[in-house]
Parts: sequence; C-alpha cells; structure tokens
Amino acid sequence: MNRKRLLGLLVIAGAAAAAVSLVPQPNSPEPEAAKVPSRESGEASAPGPLAALPERETMGKRRGEAFAARSWTPPPPRAPAAAAPVAAPVPVPPPVPYRVAGQVVRGDGAHVVLAKGDAVLAVREGDTLDGGYRVESIAEDRVTLHYLPLGVRHNLAVVSTLGVDAPPARTALAAPEPGAAPVALAQRPAQLRWEGPKEVRAGDTFNVALKVTSAQPVRASPLQLGFDAKLLEPVDVRAGGFFAGGMFSYRVNRAGSIFVGASGKGAVATDAEIVVVTFRPIRAGATAELTVSSLLLQGAAGRAIAHDRPAAFRTTIVQ
Repeated sequence: MNRKRLLGLLVIAGAAAAAVSLVPQPNSPEPEAAKVPSRESGEASAPGPLAALPERETMGKRRGEAFAARSWTPPPPRAPAAAAPVAAPVPVPPPVPYRVAGQVVRGDGAHVVLAKGDAVLAVREGDTLDGGYRVESIAEDRVTLHYLPLGVRHNLAVVSTLGVDAPPARTALAAPEPGAAPVALAQRPAQLRWEGPKEVRAGDTFNVALKVTSAQPVRASPLQLGFDAKLLEPVDVRAGGFFAGGMFSYRVNRAGSIFVGASGKGAVATDAEIVVVTFRPIRAGATAELTVSSLLLQGAAGRAIAHDRPAAFRTTIVQ
C-alpha cells in the first residue's frame, strides 16, 4: 500500500514539472533564430544589407568537360598565306646607240651611213648590227632598226641622200654662157682627189691621202673606203688637216674595207686632206686600187654638200 502511494506521488510530481516547463516566460527575450522566417512559412522578410547588391550574371553554357583529357602537344604551324603574285616588270629597250649620218644611193641599192659614237659604218637592208639591232628597211625619210631581243622597231630620221655612183653634174662646173650670171662659188660641188705614189715597192709602207676642196664649211664626213686585201695591208689611218682638232675614228675590216668617221669645226678649207691611210704592199707584179665606196660631206647644219665623183687611186707594186 505504501509502495503504490509512493508511485502515484511520483507520477503526479513528474506531470507537474512537465506542465511548468511548457508555460512561456514573459520576461525572456526572443532568440535571434526565432526572428528568421522559415522559407515554408511564406512570410515576407525584412530587406537586409545585401539586398541592394546587383545580381550577378550567369557564366553561360558549359563549353566542355572540366576534367576531360587534354593534349599539351603544340599545334602544327600554319602554312604561310600565299603571297599575291607580283607582276614582272615590263622590259624596256635601251636607247638606240645609232644615228643616221647620211644615206648613199649606189649602183647596188640604197646604203645608209650610221654613226655610233665616233664610229661610222655603211649598211644596207638585212645587215645585223652590234647590240642586237638589224636594219629592217631603208626609206627616203627614215631607217627602221629592229631590236631583236624584244621585237621593238625604231625609226631613225634620214638627214639627206646623196648618189655617189651617179655621174657628176657638169653644169655646175661648166663655163657660164655669154650674158648669163656667174655661178656662185657656194653652189659648186666639192672636189675630191687622191694623192699618193704611182709606184711602190713590195714590203715598203706608203701613204695615200684623200683631199677635198670645198667652198662650204664641212662639219663631218663619214665615208667608207675599199681596197684589195690580197695586195694591200692597212697599217694606219689618221685624220687629215681638214679635221685637225676635231673628232676622228675608224674601223678596219681585213676583208677589204675601212670605215671612217670624222668631224671638225666646220671651217672652210681650200685644199685639205680628209683622211690619210698607210698601206704595206703585199705582192709585187700587180696594180692595187683604193676606192671610195661611200662618202657624205655634211655642212654645219647637217645638210649634205654636193661633191664630184672621186676616181679610184691606182698604184703599181714592184719588186
């Protein structure tokens, strides 16, 4: 009986203690955790100090696996871009080194006298010149040169034309008729002649001079001489007194020709040498000849001066 009473008291005391613990205390402060609203309650929470910060944008879509396998071998070098093709420069022909010193009409066709620097040469259609040029055509007013490396054609103006194989004009030298006005001295053609020995000894050198008498000043005289290469050997070529103090050049072709280019001050000479040639006779018992193949006398203005036809020079070679 006593035990049952004791157990009943204990149950009553435990229930009283539990009831006391459930009663709220009026003076105790509410904990801070209680003030935080629950997400499930739906109650609006007061704005905090971080509410004014801007929202951060998303980082975008994922581009690959973060921990995927990766090769650290450097990529092969890129092939260089093809450069734009550079246009090749257009070839330009060099300046023409030739100029027309005169044109001579001979019995075998038209020849032109070309000058290159101090050198002169007589050419005709079809001849090939130094520097890749070819004489394509010869007309009254121009000479056409074909530059073969580039196929370019150049026209050179012709200064004058002179027929050296035509018979000389006798009317200029004939005595005037009674009552007629005398012919002016400046209108008379220039006279040319050879001076040299009529007989030479084989092996001994000798000189032959071509002289001119002109009433007009002669500025230049490109000419070509012809000789028999089997009988004569050219030793020297020099300018005569007509071109003393001027320019003189020559070129000897051992086959039997001499090209001469001479220019001076254009003074009037009554009787002067144009050119002096030194020869050595090769073989005795023959008559050697020296001829003027082409000749052009030019005045101060570049015009041709008429001249008579010089006869061939002949000399006999003795032992």
